[in-house]
Amino acid sequence: MFYAHERMALFIDGANLYSAARGLNFDIDYKRLLDYFRAKGTLIRAFYYTALLEDQEYSPLRPLIDWLDYNGYSVVTKPAKEFTGADGRRRVKGNMDIELAIDALELADKIDHFILFSGDGDFRRLVDAVQRRGKRVTVVSTMRSQPPMIADELRRQADQFIELETLRDAVGRAQTERPAPAMRNDIDYEYDDDDEGLDRPARG
Repeated sequence: MFYAHERMALFIDGANLYSAARGLNFDIDYKRLLDYFRAKGTLIRAFYYTALLEDQEYSPLRPLIDWLDYNGYSVVTKPAKEFTGADGRRRVKGNMDIELAIDALELADKIDHFILFSGDGDFRRLVDAVQRRGKRVTVVSTMRSQPPMIADELRRQADQFIELETLRDAVGRAQTERPAPAMRNDIDYEYDDDDEGLDRPARG
């Protein structure tokens, strides 16, 4: 359900997409992802949202962020907070929901089709608000990971749901190739992307 005349924008919740792809045991090739959706219509913007530990001398996310910046993505970042959990493990907290929602609403009059890469149920109200402006919304996430990454309320609200697993051949990184950087896990950290303390792997 893509139309060549549509103006589209991608909104990628970096932590959520990483967790979904990791749960399916493959890496995202961001060059192939961009090419895939450019072939579906007129791609106006591709946003990538992530929080960064600003005081780190080197962030494992930095090579990916730099590559995205130079290769067609609009990268939105903000400082993340590091803390130690009750179990003694270091965690990073950084929620980008507000930044993503503001950008989506600001673009609503210029876009026909919004593609959201996230399974976070908190985005249901955003999807509803965009739809009430006469726009279509596709959500990309997965039900096939354990546990499933897509919230039921978000899937129901979307005009279209794309199972990430079905895009593996189109946007996954081939094992024999070295195209766009893929996100890799930093085993020293776990990532909290919301205020309820949901632990997500670090991104790198």
